[in-house]
Amino acid sequence: MEDVEYAHSGFDFNHVSSSRRKCRKAHFTAPSHERRKIMSSTLCKELREKHKFRAIPIHKDDEVRVISGSYKGREGRVVQVYRKKYVIHIDRLVREKANGATVPIGVHPSNVEVTKFKINKARQDLIDRKTAGKVRFLEAKQQ
Repeated sequence: MEDVEYAHSGFDFNHVSSSRRKCRKAHFTAPSHERRKIMSSTLCKELREKHKFRAIPIHKDDEVRVISGSYKGREGRVVQVYRKKYVIHIDRLVREKANGATVPIGVHPSNVEVTKFKINKARQDLIDRKTAGKVRFLEAKQQ
């Protein structure tokens, strides 16, 4: 038999779709490790100037301020990151039910800004990595 060389078929194997239906399905069936990145929040101006990057995945015990929605301006600490529902729960952001019980109100992370980080080793490594990358980019841009 002869050795046959196959030419490139012309198909690209980029699995990102432009279809609204497929994008919605991918979003709502995303596994937890992908939801972590989707559930990112912007940083307040002071942190943005200090660290040179714009957003970071939200983390329990971060201090946040609600920047849009009916609870705009409220501040508090993140008590729970509820990946299954794509919401975070903030202390002091609760409502009272008819029976008198209080329940936390879910807020999407895109509607809050981080005002103070909860720092642990992995988080510090991420912050250092993001800052270093942005600094390199800005230096290359100036040249």
